[in-house]
Amino acid sequence: MTSSPSRVAVIGGGILGVSTAVHLLRGGASVILVTEADLASGASGRSLSWLNSAGQRTNPYHKIRVAGIDRYRTLFASDPTREWLHFDGGLHWAGDGDAETTKARHAYEKAHGYDSKLVNAHTVGEYTTGINSGSVPTTAIFNPGEGWVSLPHLIDFLMEEFKNRGGQLITHAGKTSVQVADGRAIGVTTSHGEHYPADAVLVACGQQTPAVVKELGVDIPDASPVSMLVITEPVTQKVRPVMNTPRVALRPNPGNTLALDHDWYEESITENVDGTYTIAEAIVQQLVDEAAALLEGKPALKPASWKLGRKPIPGDGEPVFGELQEVPGCFVAFSHSGATIGLIAGELLAEEILTDQKHPMLATFRPERFQ
Repeated sequence: MTSSPSRVAVIGGGILGVSTAVHLLRGGASVILVTEADLASGASGRSLSWLNSAGQRTNPYHKIRVAGIDRYRTLFASDPTREWLHFDGGLHWAGDGDAETTKARHAYEKAHGYDSKLVNAHTVGEYTTGINSGSVPTTAIFNPGEGWVSLPHLIDFLMEEFKNRGGQLITHAGKTSVQVADGRAIGVTTSHGEHYPADAVLVACGQQTPAVVKELGVDIPDASPVSMLVITEPVTQKVRPVMNTPRVALRPNPGNTLALDHDWYEESITENVDGTYTIAEAIVQQLVDEAAALLEGKPALKPASWKLGRKPIPGDGEPVFGELQEVPGCFVAFSHSGATIGLIAGELLAEEILTDQKHPMLATFRPERFQ
């Protein structure tokens, strides 16, 4: 790209699309954001959104996740009273109380400076509250620097700035495709036949991203599994940390509710002929009951709602960010960790789109690695 694009079209109303759109507007571009349905109606609306870089991953992936957490900390510091963004730590232990696996994870985290504390049933209360200490095994990890965000609330927050800066929003556009002329992206066309010209296009529509770029002759492997997020009815118990345990992942949620997910029930999810997903209510209740056992007082939890769909995960597990070599002017954003890196990814992608300068933090995440 030889000059800064004056108009950019973004496909996708999740955190990666919205974050990039806002950063583009801050950089002076005109932006049109096109969504298949409503904002946050895809994976961002059913994400546990645990802000972390725990466990093992490649060094570049760890670095961008830590930078992502940094951006959330800046946002948190600007108003610590927001109920949709908190930093109260994370609690984890391995399956079957496997102490050696947990200790190895702790050692790995400590080796690259990630704040990691070994705790057990007797000491966990020194770090956090709201936990049934009897559920904690002899060896667990508490990561004090971790947090959580409610992505639908964050998207609403960012969209206020989007509107104030003059961004154009098109919802319920259906499947949207990238239009190409003379080998480069020139805009997008919705399923209704509406065409929106642009100097650059960002494809950031979650699990559908590989299908959109496949129409352009680009293959991005897709390993997106079916997942579910359950929101409970309001509870009186005040659990503080994000919990990642062998049977339940859990975090606080606005409105004194809890957000729950895991993967053990994936085979119980049915994909219907119309592309929707269903699961037996008994399975949902089982997840909720197992969550209750982790909380102080073992309260009687009830599910208020649950959402099912594909969780975006690239084929090799690493994010996919940047311009398509095969289609100049078309950029992609496809990642499992959309919550943790949502703000920093939007910032770096917008910079690349506006300046045509590749950022070194995205070097290993380029889409051409699959070609």
